[in-house]
Amino acid sequence: MDISSSFIGSDVFSFVILPICIFFARICDVSLGTIRIIYLSKGFKTIAPLIGFFEILIWLLAITQIMQNLDNVVCYLAYAGGYALGNFVGMSIEERLAIGNIVIEIITQKNADDLIQYFKSIGCRFTTVDGHGAIGPVKIIYSVIDRKNLSNVVNIVKMFNPNAFYTVEDVKFVHEVVTPFNGESRHNRYQKKLFRLLKKTK
Repeated sequence: MDISSSFIGSDVFSFVILPICIFFARICDVSLGTIRIIYLSKGFKTIAPLIGFFEILIWLLAITQIMQNLDNVVCYLAYAGGYALGNFVGMSIEERLAIGNIVIEIITQKNADDLIQYFKSIGCRFTTVDGHGAIGPVKIIYSVIDRKNLSNVVNIVKMFNPNAFYTVEDVKFVHEVVTPFNGESRHNRYQKKLFRLLKKTK
């Protein structure tokens, strides 16, 4: 007991080990908080409270150590640094999880018949609208997709029209989403379809 008490009261523990623990605790609780808010905005009502439980538990552990060491400036810096890095880590995790659905709006001046035909061939649901831009007529394509499939859809659009303009918006609730991309093998099959279709159009 004397050895452990002397170690906890040592400068190494107070100015190195304790700040490191506070730093990583803040990274964890802020990351969880960022993910929790994103889940709430997407309408996930069951997961968000569970994340919130662990978020506040970790925060209580961190703030308790701060209150017990008010004269330790290093702990303050660790607390603030963990908060800053926790936001970045939370957003990075959320990007990898790719939670929820999005609507992509594609605007192209080039003839979009080949792109539309390809979307039909892979079973992607969409809506097209004829519009008029600043320098002439355009074709507008709307589609609601899983967020994790955004890069696949963007790559397809760029193959048919590298200069197409597109925007992406979050969607909180969707009645039904048809997901044409459900795995790498299926995606590779769609890529082969694309190349065959391009050969026919040449």
